[in-house]
Amino acid sequence: MPKNFLTILDIPRDEAQQVLLRAKEMKDNKVRTDLLAGKTLLLIFEKASTRTRVSFEVGVRQLGGDPVFIASKDSQLGRSEPLKDTARVLSRYADGLIVRTFGQEKLETLVEYGDIPVVNALTDEYHPCQIMADVLTMYERTPKLEELKVAWVGDGNNMAHSFINGAVPFGYQLSLACPKGYEPDEEILDKARGLGAVITLTDDPAEAVAGAHYVNTDVWASMGQEEEQAKREKAFAGYMVDDALMAKAAEDAKFMHCLPAHREEEVSESVFESPASIVWDQAENRLHMQKAILEWIYK
Repeated sequence: MPKNFLTILDIPRDEAQQVLLRAKEMKDNKVRTDLLAGKTLLLIFEKASTRTRVSFEVGVRQLGGDPVFIASKDSQLGRSEPLKDTARVLSRYADGLIVRTFGQEKLETLVEYGDIPVVNALTDEYHPCQIMADVLTMYERTPKLEELKVAWVGDGNNMAHSFINGAVPFGYQLSLACPKGYEPDEEILDKARGLGAVITLTDDPAEAVAGAHYVNTDVWASMGQEEEQAKREKAFAGYMVDDALMAKAAEDAKFMHCLPAHREEEVSESVFESPASIVWDQAENRLHMQKAILEWIYK
């Protein structure tokens, strides 16, 4: 059976630590291998992307493989034929699928009916590659992840869900501040807590950020939610990560954002451009972490 990476919990706890260390090694030593030599990986993107596409294409090439990009206008995931048929056909052409789409159920169907690895490059429910890269970014500065308080301020979205999952293998304390009606999925939260994660949920950003070593946020309206922009701006009033909110975090706390950012909406210009901001390291680390994840799958 092929390995798949649909959520962070797909990697066993001890192996997640190994993937983290390998990503750091790959970054420090500019590792290139021929692990994927002779293999073709399809990048099927129903949602537009800059960082995800480039980091995966470059990463596949640095591991010796051949990436083939399929944009939304070229993709027919579940449109002109059943998705299960697409899964069986693509399994005969390629050696893996890297998919950026809407519903998580599409990835699950590709796994069920195909017989090649599937990697989640983003769905509405999860963004595991981003959070694995974010964990690497934190680890570079504070290797004792289990001693950290990580704050999330904003929507209980795919990023929040993956931060919740990440608290299981990496042991950081997670504190989420979400407006009422925009909390993370209770089932995802309960499962992580059942696996030992220490997670608190509030609707008060100041409470979530108090003493935090890392403060994270994301756009208030994600791709596909544009029509909710005005409604969300009202619901998220008071959730901007600005200098006043960052002042409540731990001394030398860092600001993180998966990008692209809407400045003066979920984050102030002053915080985004401050020395506390490590967003560019996060973006770079997508490349190194995704290479380590691909190595975990194919080695």
